[in-house]
Amino acid sequence: MTSKVWFITGASRGFGREWTIAALERGDSVAATARDTGTLADLVDRFGDRLLPLKLDVTDRAADFAAVEQAAERFGRLDVVVNNAGYGQFGMVEELSEAEAREQIETNLFGALWVTQAALPILRRQGSGHIIQVTSIGGITAFPNIGMYHASKWALEGITQALAQEVDTFGIKVTLVEPTGYATDWGGASARHATPIEAYQPVRDAAAAARASRTSKPGDPGASSAAILKVVDAEEPPLRIFFGDGPLAMARKDYESRLATWEKWESVSIEAHGA
Repeated sequence: MTSKVWFITGASRGFGREWTIAALERGDSVAATARDTGTLADLVDRFGDRLLPLKLDVTDRAADFAAVEQAAERFGRLDVVVNNAGYGQFGMVEELSEAEAREQIETNLFGALWVTQAALPILRRQGSGHIIQVTSIGGITAFPNIGMYHASKWALEGITQALAQEVDTFGIKVTLVEPTGYATDWGGASARHATPIEAYQPVRDAAAAARASRTSKPGDPGASSAAILKVVDAEEPPLRIFFGDGPLAMARKDYESRLATWEKWESVSIEAHGA
């Protein structure tokens, strides 16, 4: 198998770091971005010139374009572009400040959009490439206290489904990776929290308990490495794939509920169409 060139955002920790290591260990090359490239120093020592660490804040569109161009110039091409950078914003909808809401979208949605836009001309010229958008089970369903996070991931799901149809004729593959709860710091050090309103405390407590039950046995980020390699090596990769045990059951329950509601109210829907 020919070695691949990866561009991975958010490579300092979690999935980004694990997938960077997996790619390098099998002989691929990686341009790995992080806000602090010092977190990648050990990998530079281990893998040498096959790793290009790039300091990057994905909310900076010009910097995203420059980083992607630098990676392509360094390695001669791009084969896999992974938009992994992001964080979780906690807070009831009423609690969110304007800054918190905008910053969540700037990172989780616009960051991925800018990197994708930067990579597409390169991939089109090549006539090949694979864009991986890391969303979440929270990209297809929703839970209390993380509404803004859902907004960012649902938006990324929609724009990516459209993208897949737009670039198929250029030989570019697109995949949405939708993980369930993993043993990362998504809900820990990297998370942000809105100022709480006391009235919501019972809802917050119930949401926390439900989340704990869903993630009582969180997935191992290292175990996802073999899975992501299978996805990028597939001749016909999926548009969507869950990572972890449990998301399919949640999705089935949610979508069955939606269909039942739409069917129950179909007569009103048709009435709204007019004669």
